[in-house]
Order: sequence, then structure tokens, then C-alpha cells
Amino acid sequence: MLSRRLLRVKVVKAVYAHLQCECDNVPSTEKNLLASIDKAHELYFQMLALAPELVRYAEERQEIGRNKMLPTAEELNPNRKFVENKAVARLAECEAINVFCSKHHLSWSGRNDLIKNIYTELCAQEFFRKYMASESRSFREDAQLVADIYQNILEENELLEEVLEEMSSLWADDLGQTLLMVIRTITSMRESHEQVKLLPKFKSEDDLDFAKKLLRASIVNFAANQELIDKYSSNWEIDRVAMMDSVILAVAIAEAETFASIPVKVTLNEYIDIAKYYSTPSSSVFINGVLDKITAQLTEEGRIVKSGKGLL
Repeated sequence: MLSRRLLRVKVVKAVYAHLQCECDNVPSTEKNLLASIDKAHELYFQMLALAPELVRYAEERQEIGRNKMLPTAEELNPNRKFVENKAVARLAECEAINVFCSKHHLSWSGRNDLIKNIYTELCAQEFFRKYMASESRSFREDAQLVADIYQNILEENELLEEVLEEMSSLWADDLGQTLLMVIRTITSMRESHEQVKLLPKFKSEDDLDFAKKLLRASIVNFAANQELIDKYSSNWEIDRVAMMDSVILAVAIAEAETFASIPVKVTLNEYIDIAKYYSTPSSSVFINGVLDKITAQLTEEGRIVKSGKGLL
């Protein structure tokens, strides 16, 4: 399921876009947020369908080798361990994945250069060579190989990032979180379970409610929260306070005030980490200092009140 971290990032981006377009249409911004969340879930299925494409390409290469005029002994009798990978076959045969991809028009058709690029890189990996050289054949070993592909190759593949951005601008920056979901799905597969246990879009309906409430609270209270931000940013050079910093701070304040069950420390840590990836190099230090002071003031004023499990 989509993590709260990813939902927070989606809200930050939605608020930033809302302010940039200088519009007051909150329902339209919410609609765009939900569309972005839907696309992140689609990317999960898109990436699950990638492993079968790699196997298809590998099998095609073996077929080409066998059909050469003068094939080598290795080409006539290729190592078929990867093309017969049971975990990949389970993904390829999964009706839920195939139906979802068909319904949402998701495929890797026409992306042979990317598939070749990934397969070439895979063949150069030591973990792949060891897998192919091992005479053992087990579902667990096959699943681990697939998980290793997603974990060690795909996140840092520049061509993959370019292709995904071409497919959908809403997939920008979603790959890392999505790959974690895919790896979790792969590692939970068991030979005795015929069905692939796919992750739902949300852990619960509370997550959807969280994203929508956080968006609205961030936009409605942005001006008031900006005054607080300005107050505690007075010791910083004004040109060092990036627009994205202000948005991250405003969303963090909105979360701290709106959700009584989320500890302030959790909120602070989440947005400090988000700032490391989505703003300037010094932003996390700035946000840490300013947010700590703001939440202390709001707690003292009774505007931040926490209750529930895990808050003591």
C-alpha cells in the first residue's frame, strides 16, 4: 500500500502547485492530488509487469542464438534458469495484474531499448551470475533473484526514470517508494500460494481521509501559518527561505494541528526528511529549527493537542 510518507509528499507537491497557479479552486487541487495518488498505484502494477518483460527478452535472445547459421554449443543449449524463473512466471500469470494493466493501458510495449538496457546490466551483476551458475532450483531462490533485480538495479537506472517520466509526469519521484512495494510483494510470495498477494492502494480508508484532510488544512491555513513561519525565520536571510521550505513547513504545521493521534515528533521527522529530498541542501536544518519552535508555541497555546496510543 502507499505509505504515509508518499502521501505527505503528494500533498506537499499539490499545495506547491496550488500556490504556484495562484488559484482558489481547492476541489480542483484535491482532484489533482487524488489523480496523482492513483497514478502512484498504477506505477506499482507497471513495475510488477517489468520482470516478465525481462524474461521475455531473455528468451528471445536465446531463440535468436539457436536459430543462427552456426550456433555455438552454448547457444544450442542455453542456461534456461532465468527464463524458467517460477516467481516471474507467477507474476506473468497473475490475472489481477494482467486485468489491471489492461484496464489502465499499462505495458512496456515499444520500450525494447529500456528492456535491453536493464537486461544487459543484469547480466553483468555478480548476484545474477551466481544465480545462473547455481544448480539448485527453488521458488525461494527464484523470488530472491527477482527481489534483487528490483532492489539493486532499477532504482538507479537513469533510462528507466526517463521512460517513466515520458509515460506520466505524475510518476516523477514515485519510483523509490513504489519499488519498496514491489519488493514487499515479491518477498511475500510462496510456492504453495498460487495467488500473488497484491498490496491495496491504502492500508485503510483512513489514509485517503488523511491525505484529503491534510491538503485542505494546509491550503486553508496557509496564510496564517506563513505568519508563524515568517516570525521564526527572522534570523535567516530571506533569500535562503525557499518557497518549497515554506510549503513543507505549512503542511507540517497543518498536520500537527489537525491530527491528534500523530505525535509531534513523527510529524517533525517526516517533514525534515522530505525537505532533504525536495528542497535545498540546508533546508532540513532550517525546517528542523523553525518547526520545533512553532510546534512548541502552538502546543503552549493549546492549538496542538495530542491523544491516543503511542503518544506517551
